[in-house]
Amino acid sequence: MRKIHCVNNISKCGTDLFTDQYALTDSIEEAQGVLVRSASMHDTQFPESLLAVARAGAGVNNIPLERCAQNGIVVFNTPGANANGVKELVLAGLFLASRDVVGGINWCQEIKDDPDIAKTVEKGKKDFAGQEIMGKKLGVIGLGAIGAEVANAAAALGMEVYGYDPYISVNAAWGLTRDVKHITSADTIYEECDYISVHVPLLDATKGMINSETISQMKDGVVVLNFARDLLVDDDAMAEALKSGKVARYVTDFPNPKSVNMKGAIAIPHLGASTEESEDNCARMAVKEIMDYLENGTIKNSVNFPNCDMGVCRVASRVAVFHENIPNMIGQITGILASAGMNISDMTNKSRDKYAYTLLDLETKVDEVTIEKLAAIKGVCRVRVVK
Repeated sequence: MRKIHCVNNISKCGTDLFTDQYALTDSIEEAQGVLVRSASMHDTQFPESLLAVARAGAGVNNIPLERCAQNGIVVFNTPGANANGVKELVLAGLFLASRDVVGGINWCQEIKDDPDIAKTVEKGKKDFAGQEIMGKKLGVIGLGAIGAEVANAAAALGMEVYGYDPYISVNAAWGLTRDVKHITSADTIYEECDYISVHVPLLDATKGMINSETISQMKDGVVVLNFARDLLVDDDAMAEALKSGKVARYVTDFPNPKSVNMKGAIAIPHLGASTEESEDNCARMAVKEIMDYLENGTIKNSVNFPNCDMGVCRVASRVAVFHENIPNMIGQITGILASAGMNISDMTNKSRDKYAYTLLDLETKVDEVTIEKLAAIKGVCRVRVVK
């Protein structure tokens, strides 16, 4: 029986997929798998039994990825599962920023006791009129699952869309409408676009990417939308830009003590992926990933180990070896198996940055002594018998 621990509440649409070979547990100490949403796990002590963590969402900054990798714990996320929900909120952000809908609603509440409110609004509505987005230039930085959908939807609404992503995947490129102009420098977006929407992961290279320098390149009166990660935007630089009028509106899905007090900012309470449909989709995807890994050793959508898929094991045994991405690992692994008289019927080795994953199908059952020898190889993080 495989034990699964849910750190956050996970949609039953996902947990109901577990077969009778699985059981949910309230204790992480006995878990082979963990499902998590937004709860921080940086201070969590992981038991030796833990094999995988699946994040029901895209961002994984709440999980200690390096520590997990060192211990051979695979971390999954669910890219694209919440893309439509976030896309719809980005579109709402575009409208809220271009037409001062929030200001108009608040004003109506302020004058709600006016007996002549109908006449009053007709006289004062020009202060909240705004402009249409059709024909305006939108720059989308990051063309992953969400960015691509935002770009396509905005193009369908008649916007002139510029897309920038130096690491765009083939699948993402095929999914873009031909109306999206794929450019090779973010500077073009900063200099030419009326609206800029950021959809990149939070990395050392992207932290604070919207700052005083990049804002200075932007058109006067630009609108900036951030539905990706809070720290992509330098709050102090944004506050100054809003104050000076360089940035007309800043729409963020990540309220913090600074952004909620910026005049001209529209702070939304992190609603991007909070739809019922998004939570269900993320839960289903996370559960399928963790089940396929625990049952077959398959890795798909991991953020700390390479993807690897050998299907269902049809022979006597399958062994997974997590190790550092260094020379002569395969030679040492196969040498130990050969000395034990074990024939390899199928094998694959994949690497990602500092770490690699080797999956081996064996024609005979692997014994404990051989596993101990594999685990003793310098640079091996973990050896797991899948079957």
